[in-house]
Formats: sequence, C-alpha cells, structure tokens
Amino acid sequence: MRIILDAFGGDNAPDEAIKGAAQAVKAYGHTVLLVGQESVIRERMAALHIPEDGLEILNATTTIAMDDEPRSILKEKKDCSMAVGLTALSEGKGDAFVSGGSTGALIMGSTFLVKRIKGVSRAALGGILPSPRHPSLLLDMGANVDCRPEMLLQFAHMGSIFMSNIVKNGEPATVGLLNVGTEDTKGGELQLEAFNLLKESNLHFIGNVEAREVLPGAADVVVTDGFSGNILLKGMEGAIGTVMGAIKKAFLTNLKTKLAGLLVKSRISELKAEFGTKEYGGAILLGIRKPVIKAHGNSDALAFQHAIRVAGETVSSQVVEKISDAIQASKLNKEDTDA
Repeated sequence: MRIILDAFGGDNAPDEAIKGAAQAVKAYGHTVLLVGQESVIRERMAALHIPEDGLEILNATTTIAMDDEPRSILKEKKDCSMAVGLTALSEGKGDAFVSGGSTGALIMGSTFLVKRIKGVSRAALGGILPSPRHPSLLLDMGANVDCRPEMLLQFAHMGSIFMSNIVKNGEPATVGLLNVGTEDTKGGELQLEAFNLLKESNLHFIGNVEAREVLPGAADVVVTDGFSGNILLKGMEGAIGTVMGAIKKAFLTNLKTKLAGLLVKSRISELKAEFGTKEYGGAILLGIRKPVIKAHGNSDALAFQHAIRVAGETVSSQVVEKISDAIQASKLNKEDTDA
C-alpha cells in the first residue's frame, strides 16, 4: 500500500513525520511517499540515520502555515507540500493522504483537489475519542460550523460505515445525537429535525446523548455540528490534561506519595496512553473520494505512525467505496452539491 505523507505538516515537522514514516514502513510494510522540500528531507533522513527502504520523496517547493488563509492552498500556496500531496492522491499516485498541517487548508484542498463523493453535501471531520469502554467517533469536529439536519444524517451514515468497518469488525455501530438532554424534545431546531431524520433512518440510532456521556462510550458514533463538536473535543482534551496533571502533582507531594506513585506508575502510564491521542492516529475526513487523515498538529513520530496505520486500514476496508455505494443507493444524495 502507498501512503502519501505531508512531511512538512505539523509543529514537529519534518523530523517527527520522517521518523513516523520509517516506523510505519517497518510496522505495516507500507510504502510512504514523503512530500516536501527534497533537499531538506534527505538532509534530515541522513542526520536521523533513517534508511530509505520503503520511503520515497515527492518535491514541493513551499509549505502552508497554520495562519495562512485556507483558500490559499488553491492559488498562492498551490505548490505547498499539502497541495502537492493532495494532487498526487487525486492523480492516483497514492492510496491515502496524511497531514498534520492546517485543518482549514486540508479541508479546502481535499474538497477542491481530491473532491467529495458524489451526493455528499459536506465532508465531515471525524475523530476517534478514547473511552474506558470502547472508542467512539465524534463528527463533525470542526469542518462545518453551520449545519442543516440533512447534513447530520449524512454524517451519521458515513460515521456508522467507518466505525463498523474499522473498529467493530462488521458489527452495526450505534449512533447518538449530541444534545443538551436525552429527552426526544430537547435541543434547538437543528437537533429536533435531525433527531426525527435519524429516528426514521435504518441506522442503529439510540437517541440523544449528553456531553457527559460521550467519554464513557454511550454511542459508537456521536454526531453533531462542527461548532458544538469542536467545543466538546477541546473541552475534553483540556479536562483530561488537567486531571492527569493533577494526579502527577499529587504523587509528587512528599516522600510517601512518591513511593506510592512508584507502585502505580505502570498503571498511570497505561491511563495516560488510554486517554491520549497518539494511539488513535488523528481524524478522518469522511465524504472525500479518497482517504484523507488529519493528524494532530503536535504529532510526534508515534502519532504519525498510527495516522499512517489508520490510513492503511481505511484503504484496505474500502470505507470510501462503501460510503459512496450507500450514498448512491439511498435518498441521501437528493442535495447533490458535488464539487
């Protein structure tokens, strides 16, 4: 399998992206096409003692920054590593694309360079959330701030197909609608109309889900508009980080707590990994004609490795094709705004 990696996307690029690519080659046997300034990539590979086995390079003359206008990926920054990588994906030079760069630019580039699946109104950014019970998928996480009820229905169908094939080994995925209460009559106009559409669908819809129920794993797929989803995501990240920091501080209080900390150190490390983001590999942009994975902006080598793993699993399970078939076989494409 051939995965295209934006070597200059993210806070720790290109070193962590290069190391993650090499680890993925060794772990999964994929070929990784590194996109970016070739001279710099080769220089860093030599400095890091990274072998070229399984790694190829596609030159790109510039990069797109986090604060650049997302639309600039189509014009002023059309030669950046992200744009060159997405173009290569659309031309069939790879099976999937991974980047830790600007989310806005990635969505813009994917929509207009790779293009949406026919019948999909808007692509949705879906991310795996950690849970003590089982991982769940939250979408949209920020790609679409304003949504219509029909869009949430599409998101739910796409998310259900993804989770069923990637996480649940073919078993149906449960779907919940993020809301301020579990009662059927809760929420604003968007939530009320979306609730009725989801209830009438053939999805395994379990009803409304409150924010406090998401982390415990109330549903396999939690669907919402991008504004609410992004707030929930950032709130969860902040809360988990604060709690883990408080636990660490508590064990460093005095000699007795330090000794106690040594006894539970391994379990604390397991909890940190369980609720971290590195193992989950980033978010997938569902609704695009080929797999596009958004790695976290501060991804290290391990996070990039797992983002490449998710990209490979998405390709091998034919999630994109199954979403396309489902859209075309249903009435979900009645508002065809294919780019």
